Amino acid sequence: MLSKHTTRRILCAALFAVATLPLPAAAQEWPTRPVRIVVPNGPGGGTDIVARILADYLSKSFNGSFIVENKPGAGTTLGAEAVARAPADGYAALMMSNAHAVSGAGHPNLKYDPVKDFRMVSMVGTVPLALVVAPDFPVKSVKELIAAAKAEPGKLNYASVGAGTSQHFAGELFRVQAGIDIKHVPYRTTPAVITGMLSNDVQMTFELMPAVQGQVAAGKLRMLAVTSPERFPGLPDVPTIAESGLPYNVTSWYGLAFPAGTPDAIVQKMNKGMLAALSDPHVIEQIKKTGVAPKGSTPDDLEKHVTSEIAKWKKLIADAGITKLE
Repeated sequence: MLSKHTTRRILCAALFAVATLPLPAAAQEWPTRPVRIVVPNGPGGGTDIVARILADYLSKSFNGSFIVENKPGAGTTLGAEAVARAPADGYAALMMSNAHAVSGAGHPNLKYDPVKDFRMVSMVGTVPLALVVAPDFPVKSVKELIAAAKAEPGKLNYASVGAGTSQHFAGELFRVQAGIDIKHVPYRTTPAVITGMLSNDVQMTFELMPAVQGQVAAGKLRMLAVTSPERFPGLPDVPTIAESGLPYNVTSWYGLAFPAGTPDAIVQKMNKGMLAALSDPHVIEQIKKTGVAPKGSTPDDLEKHVTSEIAKWKKLIADAGITKLE
């Protein structure tokens, strides 16, 4: 009969052997052809910018080809559905943002499950939205904006990149909390939103920081506030919406996911590649310049985060009395 010490040594050796087994052949060779990173928004938006930074790093890291494919529409659900229905072989991935959870909370008739139909890989980062207006719009603060909206109910419009997106939800939450009558005008892409603002078709938008920082720096847009509960470190002089007296908090995030059923070995290999990217000084610098705080995670932690975000948005929709996100 083996002693406890000997048994323990055998078990430890067996566990070490399992842990150091080589990846299955398919995962070792992956990727052997281009990997599509589907961005469910148009080009030029925050999700697109961050996805391209990662795609460039991953292409070099894996000595392969990672291609960003823009598939906007239906509040990001077209792109998400395309990935959910793609073969689970590691060659189609979804670049998610907060809109993925908002869609999961506000669209009861989705053709996919926002959690169960995906194999989460890693968080990418977090970012507040910015409340921006055209440079000649005559308000200088959130309080002045609310006052202008109350003075002329129904006259002011706000834009988003589509019904049911986090940008739309941010606007609706602002409308309800401020008790104002402003109209939602959906567009398909961020550049289209900016064009609409410059032509005065819409007066304001709630947009991810990376998508509008360049326009703000160039003087084409003016940032009134950020949507996070605390001021953004890179823009310490820009107040939060909450500072106007509203209990307002909308913070977006980015994450990457494969279709459900993607082999664990490929998921783990991609996770390691993502964590390496998010630890690379050059990538960190690039991502931070877009206004995003890089943040990696395990696949399980991302799944828990998406699940909790969906629950949070459902509660906020109910608490704010928002009955329609389409």
